[in-house]
Amino acid sequence: MRINEIIKEKRNAQGLTQEQVAMYLGVSTPAVNKWEKGTCYPDITLLPALARLLKVDLNTLLSFKEDLSEQEIGVFVNDLVKIANNDGFPVAFEKAMDKIYEYPTCDKLILTVSTVMQGSMYMFGADDKEKYEKQIEEFYIKLTRSDDIEIRNQALSMLINIYLERKEYEKAQECVDKLPNITYDKKVLQGNIYKKSNEFQKAAEIFEQKLLSATTDIYISLISTLEIALKEGRNEDAKYFAEVIDKTTKLYDLCEYNSYSGYFEVYKSEKDVENFLLVLKKILDVMGKRWNPSKSKLYRHIKDKREEEGFNEQLLSNFVNILKNDSDGELDFLKDNEEFNNLLNTSI
Repeated sequence: MRINEIIKEKRNAQGLTQEQVAMYLGVSTPAVNKWEKGTCYPDITLLPALARLLKVDLNTLLSFKEDLSEQEIGVFVNDLVKIANNDGFPVAFEKAMDKIYEYPTCDKLILTVSTVMQGSMYMFGADDKEKYEKQIEEFYIKLTRSDDIEIRNQALSMLINIYLERKEYEKAQECVDKLPNITYDKKVLQGNIYKKSNEFQKAAEIFEQKLLSATTDIYISLISTLEIALKEGRNEDAKYFAEVIDKTTKLYDLCEYNSYSGYFEVYKSEKDVENFLLVLKKILDVMGKRWNPSKSKLYRHIKDKREEEGFNEQLLSNFVNILKNDSDGELDFLKDNEEFNNLLNTSI
């Protein structure tokens, strides 16, 4: 909240009119009106008296709150996603920038907003993407100098992905070189403390999150290895990796989409129309359904993070649009396939 909003809110809370505030401080009523509109600000010599009159300290009056809580950030970014969906990405991005300007030293806010806006830009679409991408990249670069090592490392990771996408491999390597070699896992140590002190709910949540994270890493490694095998012409190896991905997904109760993703890549590469369409049907079916890991016994202590209504429908719509656009021409073998086109046209 800015100083003009604080003055108005606290004045109303004290039951004071603008005229009364002006009289007590020896200024004109239009001056107080301008303060509350934000077109000008009180003289610095008036601030102590104004704070006393409004019964607040100077820190509150000047909004010297440097950080937002994780809960406040979570609520804000959820609102951003709603705005992007309902009013368009540019409106959401402008609101995001306003919040960052309000809390320019809150690195957690900047990181969270940047990642959410980056995802929303592709989920909901935006014109002039280069402008937004440049601003987001600048935020990540700023965060690589953060005092918080976790934020610093996450920003470096996001930059690596950006540079890889742009084939700027030297820049990506520079970021990799800045990442530290972690020799201990703080979360495991914290989980052991909770376990020993009989705080089993907290301990279970930490270890379940670790398991989910580890299995996600396994999936990423397997699908990446599969893609490499296909590029090297080792199709039989790729099929084996697809089978392992399928089994791993079922073994660790992961999102059902993962089960089909390996086969999707293999059959696309082989231009196997029949099998590709069978897998695509399953993917389109499961993509419209919400995955809740806490329904699995493996992750029962993980809090259910409810996505906004319509999230899965939007995800499905984006996936279908990517297939329709086929910017790299990988689906040319299906261009005139009636069943394929009907699938895409009837799934959203």
